[in-house]
Amino acid sequence: MKNICVFCGSSWGTDKRYAEAAARLGDVLADNDCTLYYGGGSIGLMNVIADRMLARGKRVVGVMPDFLLDHEIGHNGIQKMIPTKTMAERKEILMRESDAFIAMPGGFGTIDEFSEVVVADQLRLIDKPIALYNTLGYYDDLVKWMERGIKEGFVRGDHHKNIIVTDDPKELFQRLEQYHPVTMEKWIHDIKLENK
Repeated sequence: MKNICVFCGSSWGTDKRYAEAAARLGDVLADNDCTLYYGGGSIGLMNVIADRMLARGKRVVGVMPDFLLDHEIGHNGIQKMIPTKTMAERKEILMRESDAFIAMPGGFGTIDEFSEVVVADQLRLIDKPIALYNTLGYYDDLVKWMERGIKEGFVRGDHHKNIIVTDDPKELFQRLEQYHPVTMEKWIHDIKLENK
């Protein structure tokens, strides 16, 4: 597991501990000789983790649409920047090239990216681990929503179990390496039975 995609905010957040957590995650990825794949930004938490990886001598690959590069927010210090025409193409490349996905605290874009990989995993379009790096309990409400979805019959319990949730970057990486997905056949079979 070498190419790790990190989805995270283009903002710093209101608490300096978010940036500290981003740096710690960068150290864990560097300790495990990973390559960082990310949105390519030179701003916010994206910049923090990219700079930490670079400071540790590790490879960083950014993927950014042309219209964002035109705003000069791309990171000029990374080893490779892949320009794309659309956001959809950006996500397609990140999904294809990465071995695992981590969502740090972020906004709508982070949730969009996280949701897309969760659905792709659910449909077995990809077979790669996904984690929420739950710094300061940022994703607690999202986890509660998933639990409510299970209770109300809209989210499969097995899919919820596929998502790793922790605020410890070392534990997070270990669990990524130990990931064993739920087979698609099982939950489709269960849905068919429920709808008879």
